[in-house]
Amino acid sequence: MISIKSSREIELMRKTCSLASQTLVYIEPFIKEGVSTQYLNELCHEFITKNGAYPSPLNYRGFPKSVCTSPNDVICHGIPSEDVILQDGDLLNIDVTTYLNKFHGDTNKTFLVGNVSDEHKKLVDVTYQCMREGIKQVRPGGNIGDIGAVIQEIAHSHGYSVVEDYCGHGIGREFHEEPQVVHVGKKGTGPKMKPGMTFTIEPMINMGNKHTELLDDDWTVVTTDGQWSAQFEHTILVTDDGFEILTIRPDEQVNF
Repeated sequence: MISIKSSREIELMRKTCSLASQTLVYIEPFIKEGVSTQYLNELCHEFITKNGAYPSPLNYRGFPKSVCTSPNDVICHGIPSEDVILQDGDLLNIDVTTYLNKFHGDTNKTFLVGNVSDEHKKLVDVTYQCMREGIKQVRPGGNIGDIGAVIQEIAHSHGYSVVEDYCGHGIGREFHEEPQVVHVGKKGTGPKMKPGMTFTIEPMINMGNKHTELLDDDWTVVTTDGQWSAQFEHTILVTDDGFEILTIRPDEQVNF
C-alpha cells in the first residue's frame, strides 16, 4: 500500500526533511583527517535532539547509533566507532534520518576527506549524477522503473556497477514504506508515480562489481572485491507537475 500524503502531512515532511539536510550541512566542517566516526555520530545526535527530533536509526531493529557512517569500501549501514579514524584521501558517506512531528526525513552524502584521488573523485561525481538524473525522472504518471533505468545507464557508461541488494523506499510516518525504489530497471515498469507520494532515491555505485557482503555485526555492508563505493540520497515528493526535493541543501539548488 503506497501512502499518498495530504497537504498537512507534506508540510510536516518538509520540516523533518529540512532538519535532516541541515544536519549534513552542520557536520561537514567536522569531517577531516584524524576524526573518529563515533565523534561525528555524537555531534549529529546532539544536533538532531537539540532541534527537537529523534535520530531514526538509533535502536531501529537494533542499530546502535544515531547515523550511519560508511567509508571507502563500505556500501551502506556502517556503524560509527571510536576505532574508525578518518584518513587523508578517504570517502565517507553519512546517512541521516530524522524523526520530527511523527514523520521521518532521510538523506545522505558522500564526503571527501582531505586529498582524494582523481579516480575516487570521479566515482563521487558520477554517483551524484546518477542520483540527480534519477530524481529528474520523477513526475506524475511516470513509472518507478524510469528512475532505475537512467541510473543504471549512467553508471554502466562509466564502467561502474549499481548495487541491487539495497534500494530506495517510501517514507513518511514509517521509516520504510512502499514503494521500493530499485536503482536498476527498465523504463515504463514498476508502480505509477502519483502526486503526494514521498520516497527516497539513493543509488549505491561501486567501482568494481555489484556484489555485497554483510559483516558479522549484521549491519555493515561492504563490497566483495574491496573496491570503493559511493552513495547520495534525497527524499522526494511527487508534485502535480514534477517533483520537489524535500531534503535539498542550499548549495545544491544550482544542480536542479
